[in-house]
Amino acid sequence: MQASSAEVTSNQSGLHPRLARTVLRHLSHPNLSPLAPHNQSAWDTLLPLLQTDGRPLVLDSFCGTGMSTAQLALRHPQHLVIGVDKSGHRLQRHLRNADANYLLLQAECEPLWRQLASAGMRVDHHYLLYPNPWPKSRHLRRRIHGHPGFRDLLALGGLVELRSNWPLYVEEFGVAMHLAGVRGAIRQLPAAPALTRFEDKYRRSGQVLWQYQGRIGYSDHLDTRN
Repeated sequence: MQASSAEVTSNQSGLHPRLARTVLRHLSHPNLSPLAPHNQSAWDTLLPLLQTDGRPLVLDSFCGTGMSTAQLALRHPQHLVIGVDKSGHRLQRHLRNADANYLLLQAECEPLWRQLASAGMRVDHHYLLYPNPWPKSRHLRRRIHGHPGFRDLLALGGLVELRSNWPLYVEEFGVAMHLAGVRGAIRQLPAAPALTRFEDKYRRSGQVLWQYQGRIGYSDHLDTRN
């Protein structure tokens, strides 16, 4: 989740020159980094629920305070909705209703994607709402599409929706998805009630918001379980 509602400034004016090379390298090599203890703890919490709850999954990655997760649970009442963010401080700000039907987890998203993919789990909808854009050119590998975990995101399948106030980030993500064989579309986000606090702030400040949507079919990507 982004740390500021200001417009994104960057020393990068176009697609990163190493974007394609980075994406294709990650698609060819599984992410083998060890699982940190806090991520293992989150997975140990989630796995028993997955084994007993037969509902299809909705994943709200980088959920921040969980405002979006709560709204997505209302939008997808027949799904198990899971919000994930690495910041305990942000998650502690969440105001939860007693009858709320969703789960919030403190963990890094990419390792959790890998655990889900390795367990053979698939998602129906995967929301990536205003992730930290890491706008400096040297930080490409920290962006979702430049991270080794991008391969695991693909393995989860489903309808993927990314939103950002930085159009170049959305464009790069769309290119990465295209390189992975996934068809999608980029458009300006139409006016609608905000899903996140940042979305509300961006709207109020007059910024144009952007959206990528693409559906990952099981035949659209490499099998990342091996």
